[in-house]
Amino acid sequence: ADVEDVLIGCAMPEGEQGMNVARICALKAGLPDSVPAMTINRFCSSGVQSIASAAQAIRGGQYEVAIAGGTESMTMIPMGGHKVSANPELMEKHPEVYTSMGATAEKVAAKFNVSREDQDKFAFDSQKKAAIARTEGKLKDEIAPIKVRVFDDAGKAQEVMVSEDTIMRPETTLEGLT
Repeated sequence: ADVEDVLIGCAMPEGEQGMNVARICALKAGLPDSVPAMTINRFCSSGVQSIASAAQAIRGGQYEVAIAGGTESMTMIPMGGHKVSANPELMEKHPEVYTSMGATAEKVAAKFNVSREDQDKFAFDSQKKAAIARTEGKLKDEIAPIKVRVFDDAGKAQEVMVSEDTIMRPETTLEGLT
């Protein structure tokens, strides 16, 4: 009854993650249908944008409690979506609007003289810092434990408690990044 809004960022809200995935998440979480939900698309920063928008609304007094985050299935939605349909006029006048994040990153790196080696070193250092922070318990207050159902290759479900970031790669090496 305390949650007043749900904001979920999703860069490609189509297919399995379409049809207002925020509403689907809210209902799957057991929230009543009286709680509104909004899917936000700001591509790579969709999840962060949903958190920023919820924080701004709370700070502005719109509500006191919101759930915000992001979701994405990079394996279920092809790069660019299921049906790429560029606007011919924009392609002629502003083709850069359709530039992928990967190509954009390469252009930015070239413009600011950031070498691949510098990027790899940054990524390596970031992974190490995150691993140390996790080991020292500095991230405990940032993650709310949640029970989720995972499926093995045979489709058998198992409930698992997730209480820490599972995406960190503390075994990362500079050689591996190179």
